[in-house]
Amino acid sequence: MCLICGWIYDEAAGLPDEGIAPGTPWEQVPMNWVCPECGARKEDFEMVQV
Repeated sequence: MCLICGWIYDEAAGLPDEGIAPGTPWEQVPMNWVCPECGARKEDFEMVQV
């Protein structure tokens, strides 16, 4: 979950429009990736139970 805006990355869905295939685990999302909602960096995310 993005600590800035609250957007949640869904590993099952991925982000195909950004080249991240469905099923891609968070650990494999590139370090230079940014939140699609607010532009926060990957390091501004925290794992949460959904």
